[in-house]
Amino acid sequence: MEFVLLIFLPFVFAILVPFAYKYIKGIHTGWFVLLVPLVLFGYYLSFIPLTMDGGHAISEIKWIPTLGIAFTSYIDGLSLLFTLLITGIGSLVVLYSIFYMDKKKENLGSFYVYLLLFMTAMLGVVQSDNTMTLYLFWELTSISSFLLIGYWYTRDKSRFGALKSMMITVFGGLMMLGGFILLSIMGETFSIRELIAQAPDLVSHPYFTLALILILLGAFTKSAQFPFYIWLPDAMEAPTPVSAYLHSATMVKAGIYLVARFTPIFGTSSTWIWLVTGIGLLTLFWGSFFAVKQTDLKAILAFSTVSQLGLIMSLLGAGAISYHTTEAMFAFATYAAIFHLINHATFKGGLFMIAGIIDHETGTRDIRKLGGLMSIMPLSFTVALIGSLSMAGLPPFNGFLSKEMFLESMVALRHFELFQFDTWGILFPIVAWVASVFTFTYSLYFVLKTFLGQGKVDQLPKRPHEAPIGMLVAPMILASLVIIIFFIPNVLGKWVIKPAVMAVQPTLYGSPADIDIHVLAWHGFGSVGLWLTVAIVIVGSLLYLTIPKWQPLYKIQPAKLSLNEGYDALMRGSEKGMNRLSRAFMTGLIRTYLLYMFAFLSVTVIAVLFIKDAFVVDMNSFAAITLYGALNAVILLLSIGFVVFAKSRLAAIIALGGVGYSVALFFVIFKAPDLALTQLVIETVSVALFLLAFKHLPALNEHGETKKTKVVNLIISLSVGVMVTLVALSSHSQKLIPSISQYYKDTVATEAGGGNIVNVILVDYRGFDTLFEIAVLAIAGIAVLGMIRLRVSRKETTDENK
Repeated sequence: MEFVLLIFLPFVFAILVPFAYKYIKGIHTGWFVLLVPLVLFGYYLSFIPLTMDGGHAISEIKWIPTLGIAFTSYIDGLSLLFTLLITGIGSLVVLYSIFYMDKKKENLGSFYVYLLLFMTAMLGVVQSDNTMTLYLFWELTSISSFLLIGYWYTRDKSRFGALKSMMITVFGGLMMLGGFILLSIMGETFSIRELIAQAPDLVSHPYFTLALILILLGAFTKSAQFPFYIWLPDAMEAPTPVSAYLHSATMVKAGIYLVARFTPIFGTSSTWIWLVTGIGLLTLFWGSFFAVKQTDLKAILAFSTVSQLGLIMSLLGAGAISYHTTEAMFAFATYAAIFHLINHATFKGGLFMIAGIIDHETGTRDIRKLGGLMSIMPLSFTVALIGSLSMAGLPPFNGFLSKEMFLESMVALRHFELFQFDTWGILFPIVAWVASVFTFTYSLYFVLKTFLGQGKVDQLPKRPHEAPIGMLVAPMILASLVIIIFFIPNVLGKWVIKPAVMAVQPTLYGSPADIDIHVLAWHGFGSVGLWLTVAIVIVGSLLYLTIPKWQPLYKIQPAKLSLNEGYDALMRGSEKGMNRLSRAFMTGLIRTYLLYMFAFLSVTVIAVLFIKDAFVVDMNSFAAITLYGALNAVILLLSIGFVVFAKSRLAAIIALGGVGYSVALFFVIFKAPDLALTQLVIETVSVALFLLAFKHLPALNEHGETKKTKVVNLIISLSVGVMVTLVALSSHSQKLIPSISQYYKDTVATEAGGGNIVNVILVDYRGFDTLFEIAVLAIAGIAVLGMIRLRVSRKETTDENK
């Protein structure tokens, strides 16, 4: 079996979920859904031995082979790592949701459909080797996350958060698509592997920098980098299982994955290094600073996620420097980025689940109303403490190890002598240290304000108590991993981190075994990271103890100057502008819409003809103008004039029939009797139908036209006529490819077995076209019949009421 099909396994189960929800009673639908990520996680674990040796696996299903577009599943160290996070954390999230989501109160059918749809989208993103299918899955993550965030659609905040996330991430996705298209033009392929192989040649291409920026816009919007992070806090209106899944391990990591995957192509560019590292550090500082301002537990975690994503992004940027130097520290930065990616998924997933438990058992997430919960919820406190201290970067938790590596990498940046890092590089360790201080502060703020201090049980909407063990299993597993990874980091490094690092830097290593990095918890008293951590703990503790004194700093910034207010103003302005624009052309009159369409079409086509120098007239093959043809043309023009200037509807219909019969005469003159017969039949039926409906047609002067509108109508009519004439003359005069008519002549009798070429073309060569036309007529006939029956039934009902 092609393992690319496994990407769609969650989607297949999503189709079955509504039936399970409806017909399987007494069992929570989540137990049915849990099988999917568990089975996938177990299956993908079997790829670890392959990637540990530097190998990869490919499975492909052709989609549009003529364009080189296919569903190509490419499993290497990087994609396998993300796949295991998606399925592993996904399994724990589904398990947690079984106890969190009430099967009697919630529409679990919709919830799990959205969740499985999102899982398929994420698997497609991280495994796609084809940029076009990657984009397809990328936008599917935006759509499915929109549905998940807006799951409680009756709440205004849920709808607002869902729309905000989709608007920002879809904008980034469109920019990314532009970058992918430019890359395909540069490398003449949609395959990421082939583009990486051409990386040295792509650097000098004039589209290189533009493609780089567009792809980074996609990554920054999805991974909530500054200034696009504003969607993430509003997305916290989603159910807690969604927050734990999307915003700690999957969706927000998609941008991280994109940067890591395309580093082999763009990593040699100083623009890439400065943007990824600089924006990452700015995001780290901004998120950590504003996390302490929040009063909602999930909002604190949202801003902490923003800061942690910035940390990982900055490490990927620093790691790209390894393409310019043999200094091992910068390969060390890429290792630290992958390591912290895993660590963040473990401690942040558990913290989100604890925030949901607190909300579930106390009725609030407002940290101002919480406190003293340690004795009431001891298990929840233990998990929250482990996750928070890991996020703060303290031992013996996994976050300490990757945080030390981060600090050492930032210090090393100031010694890099290219791209002015030896001058401006001094800012990187300073910003990293300050941001880490606030990270330590918000970590203490989250856990201590919630669980320590004086109890406020009387102020809570619900009497608090410890969560049921089923709800605690998933966060306890994640908390256990936080500690286990601290003691066996190099086992994890050998299994998944080194293969992922090799995928990010394929030209630097022959195999994962060549990556000589050994993670230690203790580097001696001479370690820069150790003393920076000590200073972080001291200053961070002081900041936590003095929060009431310096928290008023957040009030200095006017609300009108915030990024959220800028987004709101942009949306309001866009809405007003679009309403004004739509009112200008949405008049409710069909003839107005036709004017717009014909005007645009004629101007565009005529302009292209002359810009491309495509207007050519070759009169050598023109037919001779006969007396009958000239007379018929005069009759045709006179009939058109009668239609335009007719004062009554009846005269206009008769004149319109004259136009059609004149066209039929042209077919006779040019020896096309079958077309003439068809035209005569159609024209006769059309005139008859017009006359039958004559009394129901509106008067010609109902919408009285001014001289201005008549002039506009005349200009557009003439332009359409000129356009059709120019296209006809140009297409007749330029035979760029052989005409297909000769093929019809040669095969109509031998291949199709017919004598009338027109009939054979309609029935055989264009059989589907004719079939669709018949289908359209059948549908229209059914609609007419339905309207007649509806009118009859209404009349009968009216008669009965009388």
